Amino acid sequence: MATAPKPTTAKKESTGSNLFASLTIVICIIIGVLIWKFVMGHPGNFGEDGQPLPGNFPGMIYKGGVIVPLLFGMLLMVIVFSIERYIVISKAAGSGSVEVFVRKIQTLLSAGNIESAMAECDKQKGSVANVIKSGLKKYREVEADQGIDTEQASLAIQKDIEEATALEMPMLEQNLTIIATLVSVGTLVGLLGTVTGMIKSFAALATAGAPDQAALANGISEALINTATGIAVSTIAIIMYNIFTSKIDKLTYSIDEAGFSIVQTYASTHK
Repeated sequence: MATAPKPTTAKKESTGSNLFASLTIVICIIIGVLIWKFVMGHPGNFGEDGQPLPGNFPGMIYKGGVIVPLLFGMLLMVIVFSIERYIVISKAAGSGSVEVFVRKIQTLLSAGNIESAMAECDKQKGSVANVIKSGLKKYREVEADQGIDTEQASLAIQKDIEEATALEMPMLEQNLTIIATLVSVGTLVGLLGTVTGMIKSFAALATAGAPDQAALANGISEALINTATGIAVSTIAIIMYNIFTSKIDKLTYSIDEAGFSIVQTYASTHK
């Protein structure tokens, strides 16, 4: 049976992941504020009247209000967590094609060459290879145990693969919750900025006499910029979330396929 990691080790890994996520969120928001304040709000982007120069997009974004830096921070979070998940999932898949690796394992199992199959796992590396190698080790153990019947041995192999999967795969879903949350939060925060911008616009229209055209323009600009930024955050987040969940499902399916082959091979050769 695969050796489970000590609880203290698992706890340290979980704590490290939580610390990384927390620091990333804080740093991204700080960077978003700095970009909004010093890049978008650079004096060179505005005229003497304090309004953005004609066609100056950074100045227009700066006029989007204080919600914009928060949206910038959220956009940076999506980018950072997406890169981090891509690296982790790529490592879990191993050094080569998962599909080709599983086919090799199935071929070697059919030939009864367990040692070569384990060698392929060492070459492939990654979470998928680790789970399959654990199952192959259990295969070899139960095969050497003369006091166990075929059904019990098959169940033991299957249980070992399930336990190894439970240890290896959860790390792939870490921080995906943050990306999933940004899908909806990005839209809601953008909507909040839109509402504040519209409030300013109506306030400008409500002034006595001629409406304050500058305040009206700023309010509309704030509403539209926040809407666009919020939609951009949510769009990128949902695309990346779907990509990563699809990759994880693919890896899980590969493990299930190889695990089924291991169990079936043992059952068919030890009838």
